[in-house]
Amino acid sequence: MNKKNIIIFTLFLGLFFYVFTNINEEHPINNYDTSSTQEKKIFSTSFESVDDFKWFYITPQSYKNTTFHELSESIVHSGKFSHKAWIKWENPTSTTMTNNNHRGYPTIQFNKTEWGILESPVYVTFWVWLDMDLNTSHDWWENDWFSFATFTDDESDRWKRTVLVNLSHDWFVHLMHTTDRWEKEYIFQTSSIKFPQKEWVELKVYLDFSDNSYAKVWQNWELVSHANIWNIKNRLAQAHFGMYSPPKMTSGIVYNDDLKIEMVDGE
Repeated sequence: MNKKNIIIFTLFLGLFFYVFTNINEEHPINNYDTSSTQEKKIFSTSFESVDDFKWFYITPQSYKNTTFHELSESIVHSGKFSHKAWIKWENPTSTTMTNNNHRGYPTIQFNKTEWGILESPVYVTFWVWLDMDLNTSHDWWENDWFSFATFTDDESDRWKRTVLVNLSHDWFVHLMHTTDRWEKEYIFQTSSIKFPQKEWVELKVYLDFSDNSYAKVWQNWELVSHANIWNIKNRLAQAHFGMYSPPKMTSGIVYNDDLKIEMVDGE
């Protein structure tokens, strides 16, 4: 091989490795089932590595200097780590221009994956361990609440239309922002199955944003909330799980583990 051919071959080899490396780094795939035999898309994580979320937005580790989160070995459902988030102090009261809720979580942004935004219906399953006081308000402000999960059809930073799975001050898991923003209208809502503290609890959510749009939530395999979901597009663009609670709360810890989001044909 003459000198000219050697130079051309070397340049070609370098270009090949550059393209190959960038193709493999373009999208997160380690926690996705993208095999040819898998008809429906599945995102799953046991929070063993922050790399599962490195392509997505993650709230600052010290959000507003009051909310913190990390991968932790202290309380786990499976594997070595879980996601831990906690509050140390309260935030200023929210205003019409500023939302001062406590936030400590990684987001899942499907528009940044090789799949793109998911079409519903989907099942979402995850495990939660919670230690937090929720109280009835004695003034004009709202009762305490905690949010386990937030889902949106909006791929922008505004998250304009959301559906939440929340915990009320009287310890009942319920859907929030059902028929529209701030609305809580139910087909069924438990008034007897309370959420237990300081133990692992499985929450399973069914989201169907198609023509007959509705959602259901099961707590340890028992139905606790069922509602119509209106004014939303048939897609799941983003989601988050972790710490999301009102600004006046001053303490609390939540662990999440074994999260799975799976496209399905129906309930």
